[in-house]
Amino acid sequence: MDKEQLDPNSYYLTGKRGNVYGNDLPGDLPFKADTPDGRQNILARGQERYTIYCTPCHSQLGDGNGMIVQRGFKRPPSFHVQRLKNAPLGWFYDVISNGFGGMPDYAAQIKPADRWAIAAYIRVLQLSQNANETDVAAADRDKLSKPAEQGITIPDTSIISPAVTTPVTPVPDTQPKGNKR
Repeated sequence: MDKEQLDPNSYYLTGKRGNVYGNDLPGDLPFKADTPDGRQNILARGQERYTIYCTPCHSQLGDGNGMIVQRGFKRPPSFHVQRLKNAPLGWFYDVISNGFGGMPDYAAQIKPADRWAIAAYIRVLQLSQNANETDVAAADRDKLSKPAEQGITIPDTSIISPAVTTPVTPVPDTQPKGNKR
């Protein structure tokens, strides 16, 4: 174990260098970010942990419309507002660690390395929802306009609501009323 992982004031455990939030991943993560495979591993782990711990409130897209919001709880902010798009990774790490507003801390549930992975994945969510065609590698741009070649089809049920095409007919109640013996 690296000494930075034991220092309670380290960047690894606070997301801060001094009093300033950092915007990079710490160098002592168990999965290294200096190779494409390492970055892919970090993001895959971040997506997995995000799905488990964050989607109930923040949703899969990070727009703040998770299931708890649909059940009447307070909506968290969208990760896609400018304030949070400008927030450094260390800030997300700190919020996951210590909570913020209505969000509780997750320090006991999520290991520090996984908190960093989630912070990196949040950045990917932000980029994915605001991407341009120029953000896609030139070699892959032709794939953007060819979903049928990828085997992706939209079922009719996604286009036309069954409620619109199928009239609802009440079913008569055939059960006897009252308690007859």
